[in-house]
Amino acid sequence: MRTCSRQEALIPRGASGRVADVVLGALVRDGAVLLARRSPLKRHHPDIWDLPGGTVETGESELHALARELREELGVDIEPGSATHLYRVATGAGGQRTELSAWLVREWSGTPSNLTVDEHVAPSAGSTRDLPEPAHPLMRPALEAALERLLR
Repeated sequence: MRTCSRQEALIPRGASGRVADVVLGALVRDGAVLLARRSPLKRHHPDIWDLPGGTVETGESELHALARELREELGVDIEPGSATHLYRVATGAGGQRTELSAWLVREWSGTPSNLTVDEHVAPSAGSTRDLPEPAHPLMRPALEAALERLLR
């Protein structure tokens, strides 16, 4: 594991040997990635653009949690076979450590819309080359590198 700061670390794929705490989905179509603006009332990382997703529940796989979260938040059904793991990021320290796992999703059905107004202000698609600053500093370079590698 390469540590980038005392509170954050980029984790090599599969290195932790466990299911992540939080899953995120980069829904990508025609060179655009779908982001959701977090509600300004959120306790963690309010009012920023982020990948949609959420907490992995006990007994869920990461893909099952991702499919459930994207259905609940955006009203889309992902095609699990189209999901490719992008990266893992660990944030926090000690007992407050959280492991995030991001996935690239290329196929889904339904039109993304904001079904959780307490979570997000609005979803919006933008160019993968023009991403806003994410919640965690390591996420942007990891996402850009993964998207460049996978979308060539």
